[in-house]
Amino acid sequence: MDIKLSPDTEKRLHGPIQRFVAEEYGESLGELGASTFLRFCLKELGPAIYNQAISDAQACLQERVSDLENICFAEEAGYWDQGARKGIPRKPDHRR
Repeated sequence: MDIKLSPDTEKRLHGPIQRFVAEEYGESLGELGASTFLRFCLKELGPAIYNQAISDAQACLQERVSDLENICFAEEAGYWDQGARKGIPRKPDHRR
């Protein structure tokens, strides 16, 4: 899967790339060089980062889904149990 960034995002990343190369390697990198480096990173490093992000998201969602029983649980057939707790005698329904 190719990772595509918007043109605005790509342009915004050129500055940090140029600064990184200048500070780490003492080299000057123009817009074309920054663009080429960014494309390289997206093609070579992007899929590994993307796959890890998907794996992390799946693990997070799986944890939430496995906890649904605790989050979304409703007691069943609790009408008569509530009456018994209040000391109300249970009476049969004679309307049938």
